[in-house]
Amino acid sequence: MLIIPAIDLRAGKCVRLVEGRLDRETVYSDDPVAMARLWEAMGAPWLHVVDLDGAFTGSPKNWEIIRGILGAVRIPVQVGGGIREMAVIEKLLEMGASRVILGTVAIINPGLVAEACARYGECIVVGIDAKNGKVAIEGWGVTAEKKALDLALEMKDLGVKRLVFTDIWRDGTLKGPNLAAIEEVARVTNLKIIASGGVSSLHDLHQLKALEPLGVEAIIVGKALYTGAINLQEALTLFKEKAEEKVC
Repeated sequence: MLIIPAIDLRAGKCVRLVEGRLDRETVYSDDPVAMARLWEAMGAPWLHVVDLDGAFTGSPKNWEIIRGILGAVRIPVQVGGGIREMAVIEKLLEMGASRVILGTVAIINPGLVAEACARYGECIVVGIDAKNGKVAIEGWGVTAEKKALDLALEMKDLGVKRLVFTDIWRDGTLKGPNLAAIEEVARVTNLKIIASGGVSSLHDLHQLKALEPLGVEAIIVGKALYTGAINLQEALTLFKEKAEEKVC
């Protein structure tokens, strides 16, 4: 089970939102590149970087910060946030991203997802953000009339092999992950699942690790690391994680 620190970018800073709300933002660092180096130094096997400005506006905005992170660390990095064009996918991969995460475009242009999967295989990941079982898009500001599970199955049919699944009501709250929803997506789709949202303790990590046989292969941890609720080195030692040689 991989434990992946999250770096959420907004206005060039490393922040965390509660339930995806811009009015509930906490800035944890003015230097996201330094934060990336810190997580790498502490043993992180991957980094999860999201351009929140891109997610809310529809195109990445923090290019120089992302470039800086990709150039500063040697561990693989997956990048998401406002990626809705093939040219953007290509640029991120050329810059050194190991995976590109597609979110809103899975709803508004699934053909792009299929094309990207055909070109880049498992370097393409779809992020599904769920709110009361339905898909949230446009930086979580809009709820689509589609069930998260239905979208997951549609993405599988398009060639997607891996999902980042986030329960928005849990994200940034430290209330614990939505284990039932994560388990359901894993069981029904048989896809590789990266779980996200609400992780607050080593106990939560243990509960998610129990879902590993179903395909839950990784856990994204954000606020719990920044507040000290989880010590990354302790968690990594507990799970004895090592970076994968095959980054995609």
